[in-house]
Amino acid sequence: MPVDTLVSSLFSSNPYFSAGVGVLGVGAGLAVLRQGITRGAGVARRLLLVSLEIPSKDKSYTWFLHWMSKQSAKKTHELAVETNFVQHDNGSISTNFSLVPGPGKHYFKWKGVWLKVERARDGKMIDLSTGSPWETVTLTTLSRDRHIFADLLSEAHKLALASQEGKTVIYTSWGPDWRPFGLPRKRRMLDSVILDQGVKEHITKDVEDFINNGRWYNERGIPYRRGYLLYGPPGSGKSSFIQALAGELQYNICILNLSERGLTDDRLNHLLSNAPERSIILLEDIDAAFTTKRQSSDEQGYHSMVTFSGLLNALDGVAASEERIIFMTTNHVDRLDQALIRPGRVDFKEHLGVASEYQIRTMFLRFYEGQTELAEKFVQRVKGKGVSTAQLQGHFVFYKGDPEAALRHSDSVT
Repeated sequence: MPVDTLVSSLFSSNPYFSAGVGVLGVGAGLAVLRQGITRGAGVARRLLLVSLEIPSKDKSYTWFLHWMSKQSAKKTHELAVETNFVQHDNGSISTNFSLVPGPGKHYFKWKGVWLKVERARDGKMIDLSTGSPWETVTLTTLSRDRHIFADLLSEAHKLALASQEGKTVIYTSWGPDWRPFGLPRKRRMLDSVILDQGVKEHITKDVEDFINNGRWYNERGIPYRRGYLLYGPPGSGKSSFIQALAGELQYNICILNLSERGLTDDRLNHLLSNAPERSIILLEDIDAAFTTKRQSSDEQGYHSMVTFSGLLNALDGVAASEERIIFMTTNHVDRLDQALIRPGRVDFKEHLGVASEYQIRTMFLRFYEGQTELAEKFVQRVKGKGVSTAQLQGHFVFYKGDPEAALRHSDSVT
């Protein structure tokens, strides 16, 4: 029987067969139509929409999140908290919270342009530098409005700079990176720190001379970096002066704790080589990390894996960075190995001791203007007793506005 005759007979004699073929044809048609619509939508999306992806590793990621939190704070219902904290040597913890748009999709209008913002978190990928899940923010808008991305990022950057204008940003290490800790601090005035006569000016002049003579160093083949050591008893103003100096120079401060858990030689070298521009690197209480006996980490009771030789190489080894200012502080200079404080690693040493007569008098008059006679009496009662400027400040704050009480209770300073 011919094939066409056989097919004709099946359709005419078997209604189920014809119905099945019909359904199959409709299904195939719908599938083709669906596929066409999907492809068409994809083409239309590529032609009509444009997207910008910002990975969490990029610096603009944080800028954008904080910018967006300002733009859509009242419209966004999915928020996430970012917590920064630092544990100090005395065991206290400083904490700062900030609310930013959380994972999910957000829609808002800016400068007459609708934007879709999707913050996605990949649970399978980890940012090795921080140990946190890999995140991205994707911005989508009409292709004709693609210029809005550059405007948006520029404004986010300006907002970030504006929040730091006239302030000092404190950075702490986070993995191999530096991250701002808390909100920028108001710049401390250099005049607010009372050191002995000429000391403050001497250090400041040296730092400014170093900053302004990079070409001189390069022409003579001298590594363009400088190390400073401030030593003396607790409360003598070491850290306060560094903060005020940073404010005077309009620099920021990168605080690095060599006793930090998990810190290694490689990470230390990377941090010192990649500090933010216009920053002072501060290594506080350097004697707590390394002593003349170069004790092991187990003996000292901390979990840092930095070796003494690793620190020396990071300061002035072959891979050491240039254009760098490092300040170290210590209460016990006699405990430091001479290899650590030789020229090239420490180029400038300054002792900040107990309060001198000049400091006592100047601080008294700073708190009680015009009380010259009482200031002289206070100096005579306190001088030679080994009082620190921190103790004096605490005393004057306690008796603020009452110079006679401050004089009367001068014995309580020591």
